[in-house]
Amino acid sequence: MKNNWLLACLMVLSMQVEAQDQDNPDEVNHLELASLMLKDNNLERAERALGQVDLAEEGLDLQRFHVLTGLLKVRQGQHQPAIDAFQEAKKLGEVDAVIHVYLAQSAFALEQYQLAIEALGGAGDAVARIPSVYHMRAQSHWLLKQHEMALAVMDQASLIFTEDASFPQRKIFYLIELGLNSTAAELGQQYLEQHQAGATDYVAIGNALRASGNLILALRFLERAKLKFPQDADVSKALAATYISDQKFHAAAKLVHHLALTDNSLLSEAAELYRRAGQRHLALTLNSQIEDQETKFKQRLGLLIELENYEQAAAMEQDIKRVRVDQDEHIQYALAYALFKVGDYELAEQYLARITDTQLFQKAVEVRKIMADCADEPWRCQ
Repeated sequence: MKNNWLLACLMVLSMQVEAQDQDNPDEVNHLELASLMLKDNNLERAERALGQVDLAEEGLDLQRFHVLTGLLKVRQGQHQPAIDAFQEAKKLGEVDAVIHVYLAQSAFALEQYQLAIEALGGAGDAVARIPSVYHMRAQSHWLLKQHEMALAVMDQASLIFTEDASFPQRKIFYLIELGLNSTAAELGQQYLEQHQAGATDYVAIGNALRASGNLILALRFLERAKLKFPQDADVSKALAATYISDQKFHAAAKLVHHLALTDNSLLSEAAELYRRAGQRHLALTLNSQIEDQETKFKQRLGLLIELENYEQAAAMEQDIKRVRVDQDEHIQYALAYALFKVGDYELAEQYLARITDTQLFQKAVEVRKIMADCADEPWRCQ
């Protein structure tokens, strides 16, 4: 949305530049043609027209040539040539505000943030009512580690565009990145109240706080969002992710389980969370409802082994081979272990022999040693 707003304003300013150009009857035809082709977005013909301009011709408007070249390069995504062309145009005198903004865009795209700031400053009052200009300026200061300036630009923009929620929102994220979580949370609450924020806003702030490591504040935002938007899936997912980060697996499992009632693809995740919460039998029940056979059998094998139900785990061999997940070395080791526990040493050895993974190989060696001891003294393994 911000980019569209900036584009519209740039188009208006560009039309003003073109109108000024067309009022000058002394321009050569190739420049006029290039201008028209750019207006029609016919970049190839515009480039050909500019290529035919005789730069040594007396009376040539060289500044206009550089401006049109810069505009062409911007539209072609060639930002450094665009910068060079615009700077050449500026050497020849004042240019329209739109050229400064285009220069800033290209500089920002190439991470030349100081140049972007200077270019926006050169645009003057003509761009004072374009919200995206403030975002670009603030982000340029931010990426140059000029954090106070970035925050100041957001404050300035908030005073000018009082109904635009994007400025206080970005300031909140800046504060979170600076580790000022309490200040960010306070401003975030004001923002949510003043701008009639939706679920997306709560989730964005909650996720940012979670990413910063402040789980208490993140949970405060997201639990409030859950009360306000109880049916919103994104809110539930964000809250579950925060519970997981806080190692509250049962609370996360309940949320994901509820979502899985209408989204079968989440059943395996819900089952895994119940497993991590220590509720393996409930995890096994959910696992039985998973439609994706590969996911189902991989998870089920692990659950049965954790429950020490080795007979059922070993009996899964044919199902696992049927869905072709027996090439997974973790599955091979799990099957081998289950087969070893039920006393089928020969088949267990066949699976152990296929393992090449360094960590699993060491485990396989240990299982082989135990099987050898059991073969020598069976009474020890009963």
